[in-house]
Amino acid sequence: MEVTRIRDIREHTMGIEPQNVITKDNVEIEVDGILWANPGLDVEDIKKTFYNIDNWKKAVVQLAQTNLRQEFGKISLDESLVARETIAANLKHSLDKLTENWGLKVSKVEIKLIDPPNDIKVAMHKEKSAEQERRAMKTLAMGRFEAAEQEKLAELQRAEGEKAAAIMIAEGKAQAIKLVNEAADKYFTGNAKDLKVLEATESSLKDNTKVVLTEKGIKPSIILGDIPFQLKNEKGKE
Repeated sequence: MEVTRIRDIREHTMGIEPQNVITKDNVEIEVDGILWANPGLDVEDIKKTFYNIDNWKKAVVQLAQTNLRQEFGKISLDESLVARETIAANLKHSLDKLTENWGLKVSKVEIKLIDPPNDIKVAMHKEKSAEQERRAMKTLAMGRFEAAEQEKLAELQRAEGEKAAAIMIAEGKAQAIKLVNEAADKYFTGNAKDLKVLEATESSLKDNTKVVLTEKGIKPSIILGDIPFQLKNEKGKE
């Protein structure tokens, strides 16, 4: 008798049913996944799928469940939440090696669900909220610090500006005084006496002020200079 058996060598999609696993830090979580596998392309591999294993699809799924528990048992909860790709790659490599004797090829594994217990979810949510609040407060504090630093720099800039302006004003005044002194030395040297005479004369003669001069008093020439005047002696003679 001749018996003809047909084997579909296309990739087959198989679900890994949800199951509880325990992480390295003793947290029980629920996980599931999907894998893709197919019989080998050569004749020997196809024979193995008939003679080395009774139901290769069921065998691959159960093997995946067992190895999935082992993979999550190697890492903590926090690590498992961010290591989907690493877990899937490790699981795919393990399954591919273990099913080689069955004439199978595991091409891909994906982890769909990682579901911690409700109390862990609540704690994680609180931790996340606290972390976000801490970051917000840190950002606000940094903003205030930077604003204070900018204000400090602005005050220093204003102080420097005022200092420079005061120096320039002082230098201007000093230069003006210097120019006045130089002009006085140049144009009024030797004329100070005459200037005082003119000032005294102006002061004496304004508002019809009367000035009485005697022979023993102030010499008229000191005040009046060359202004004509007449003096009376004690006897009334001019």
